[in-house]
Amino acid sequence: MSTGSHPTILIVEDDLNLTAMLQAYFSAEGYRVLSTAWGEKAVTIATGELPDLVMLDISLPDIDGFEVCRRLRESHRTRTIPVVFFTERSTRTDRLQGLGMDVIDYITKPFDIHEMRLRIRNILARAHLMAMGNHITGLPEGTAIEQPLEALLHAPEGYAVMLVTLAGIDAFREMYGFVASNDVLRVTAVTLAAAVREIAGEQALCGHLDDHALVIAVPRTVLPVLEQRIYDRLAHSLEYFYPADNRGYHAHAGERLALFSATVCPERGQFGSIWALYEYLSARKRTLTGRILQLVK
Repeated sequence: MSTGSHPTILIVEDDLNLTAMLQAYFSAEGYRVLSTAWGEKAVTIATGELPDLVMLDISLPDIDGFEVCRRLRESHRTRTIPVVFFTERSTRTDRLQGLGMDVIDYITKPFDIHEMRLRIRNILARAHLMAMGNHITGLPEGTAIEQPLEALLHAPEGYAVMLVTLAGIDAFREMYGFVASNDVLRVTAVTLAAAVREIAGEQALCGHLDDHALVIAVPRTVLPVLEQRIYDRLAHSLEYFYPADNRGYHAHAGERLALFSATVCPERGQFGSIWALYEYLSARKRTLTGRILQLVK
C-alpha cells in the first residue's frame, strides 16, 4: 500500500470514458490512479499493487464486482483494502450483498463528483487511522504488527508465536448487537495484551491479524507461564458476556463464544511469510475450554 500523502486508488469500470474522467480528476487531486475494465485483472492488480482503495463497478465484462470483492476478501494480502461500489444498481438486495462483504460505501450513478471526492477522502483517512491501531481494541494491526512479526520469522531462534482466535462472535453479534460484541473483542484483546506485557514486557509482540485473530510473539522461555496466565484469566470469562438468566445456553454449542489457540516455535526461515505461519497455526487450533496446549515445539 502507498504511504505518505499520495494514496493509490484502483478504478474498476468498463465505461472507458467514465474511467478516463475519474482518472484525470483524482490524479489532479494528488492520488496515484490505476484502472482496468476487467474483474480478473482487478484482482491481479490489487494483489500486486495493494492500492489504498478500490472503486468497483458491479457490472463488468467478465466476473462481476461481487466476485471481485469476494476474492479480495478471501486473500490475506488484500482483505483489508477498502472497497467502494459505484454502480447503477442500488437495490436493497445489492446493498445487503455488498455490506455482507464489508463494502465500505455505495456510490450510485449518476453521482456528484465533489461528494464522491469527499467520501473517498474520508474513507482513506479512516483507513489510515485503522492501520495504526485496531478501531475497537487499539492494539496494533496491519503493517504495525506484520512488519515486526515478519522480522522475527527470519531472526535467530528464540521466539514462540501464538495465534488466539475468538470463535462465535458473529452469532453473538446477531443476538446481542454490535456494542455487546465489541465489548467482547475489546476485553479479550486487552486482557491478552496485559498478560503478555506482564510476563514478557518489551520483548513481546501482541496485535491483530484480523478482528477475531490475535497474534502473540514472546521469548520461548516465558511461554508456559504466559499460557497459564491467559488460561486463568480468559478460559471461562466469556460466559459472563451472556445475559445472567441463561449465560447463552440457548445458543447452539458450535455458535458459543470460545477461544482457540495454537502455538509454534519456528525455526529460522521455516516460514516464508507471516501468512504461511497464520495458515499453519489456523489448521492446528485447540479450544481453551480445558487448557491451552502448546501443539508444536
